[in-house]
Amino acid sequence: MFIDIACSQKKKYNQNAYGDYFSSNRFPNMNRVVAVLSDGLGSGIKANILACMTSTMLLKFMENHSDIEKSCEIIMNSLPVCKVRGISYSTFSAIDCFENGKAKIVEEGNPDFIWIRNGEVLKPEYQTIQSKDFKNRKMKVYNINLEQYDRIIFCSDGATQVAMGTKQFPLGLERKGLIKIILNKLAEAPEISSKDLSEYLVHQIELVAPNRELKDDTSIVSIYCRDPRESLIFTGPPYHQNKDSYWAKTFMDFKGKKAISGGTTANIISRELNIPVVADLSTNSGKLPGLSKMEGVDLVTEGILTLTKTLEYLESGKPEKNAAKILMDFLLDSDVINFLVGAQMNKAHYDPNLPIEIEIRKNIIKQMAKVLEEKYLKKVNVQFI
Repeated sequence: MFIDIACSQKKKYNQNAYGDYFSSNRFPNMNRVVAVLSDGLGSGIKANILACMTSTMLLKFMENHSDIEKSCEIIMNSLPVCKVRGISYSTFSAIDCFENGKAKIVEEGNPDFIWIRNGEVLKPEYQTIQSKDFKNRKMKVYNINLEQYDRIIFCSDGATQVAMGTKQFPLGLERKGLIKIILNKLAEAPEISSKDLSEYLVHQIELVAPNRELKDDTSIVSIYCRDPRESLIFTGPPYHQNKDSYWAKTFMDFKGKKAISGGTTANIISRELNIPVVADLSTNSGKLPGLSKMEGVDLVTEGILTLTKTLEYLESGKPEKNAAKILMDFLLDSDVINFLVGAQMNKAHYDPNLPIEIEIRKNIIKQMAKVLEEKYLKKVNVQFI
């Protein structure tokens, strides 16, 4: 079971910084995901700093194998109190989840999380832990067992309190209003990804706000338990040419989505399996070579140039419309990404007229794997052949 997790956020109207902060990490070797959503007091830069501090500290505790309950209790008892408002500098929701379904959730001050299974909202039992130092602080601790296709939604109170004081929503959208939006969307698109669902919910909340101006920072964290989406990217000719046929067949027999990055690689597979590769001239962008087409392959791109630009887009998050953007989307639509990287040297890579950053294919793939794991929480396997 794969834990698909994503967060979407919208700033308070007319603010330059997010007052909520989300942080997460995936541990592929442990089949474990940890995540924290914190809501800083107020809005703007001060709220951002408070939320960031709370979220990152708590995540570090959890990453270092501290028990989530103990970690959250330390944070709860450590957060200062605002002298003006008399309330905590931030609130938080945290989850420590394993792919066998065992999960522990702790909430302090944030709206109760929403757990959906088969179109129904579940009501899990919880333990309440009172702060030893602050009478008005307590946290809820849930031990739950997730099943395939379960959904978990966390949010900041900007989502549930939106439009508060209006005729339609005198008490705000509230948790029940958010649940209604979620269930309607899941009925319409039961396999929607966490990323798409969180973005959709934030957009719907913005539509509820008067004049579409949010009065508070709004964050939605979506978790979806499902089968992993696997992909395989073959790039570069194999070191041993007598293994070309073996690797071509291995690639085509792969059950998930398949991509080829490199003209030489595409020609090897075409030759070995007698499948034509045809250039798609309509996809040429000027700066980058366009795509090609091959039966049984989902995506065929040029090699080093496109890989280098894709890595740049993954790091910056600001792609342009070209082949690298298409390859980036292909990667981000996958949960488990496998790379077959040919180790045979290609003389074209050492053309002195080419930029130095595209010199070595293996280094590009290693950097790409790191970004996919650390920034996008993907599982990445790299095999050099």
